[in-house]
Amino acid sequence: MAQDKDIDQYLTGDGVDTAREKEIGQHIGYRYDVNLVPDYNRLTPFLREYMEVMGWDDLNWLEDVHMGYEEGRPAVFDRNINGWVTVPADIKLPDNQQDRDMIARELLIRFQMSERHPLVELNKAYRKF
Repeated sequence: MAQDKDIDQYLTGDGVDTAREKEIGQHIGYRYDVNLVPDYNRLTPFLREYMEVMGWDDLNWLEDVHMGYEEGRPAVFDRNINGWVTVPADIKLPDNQQDRDMIARELLIRFQMSERHPLVELNKAYRKF
């Protein structure tokens, strides 16, 4: 029989248990909190179509994308450019965090696919064929 774990270990401990968590010095939240895993019933129409076109069953590469704030404005972090992409002021954000996160994921994908993304210039400059 497997060793019994303390059922309160994530409440009473520091939450840093795996080798990766110890390396980065923080716990990986969605491993423990099912509320941090995207609710696919809340997909935006764009994300639903995007997943279908790409042939994907999930958004696992976007699970850790959440709506944040940069200088008091709603924003999403783009790891490719190591910077925040602010949400346009005319977009009304819902109160529900899951819906806000889905909007953040959509905005991130749309920005990464747009001609305004900085990597487009790099692609043009350094493309080999």
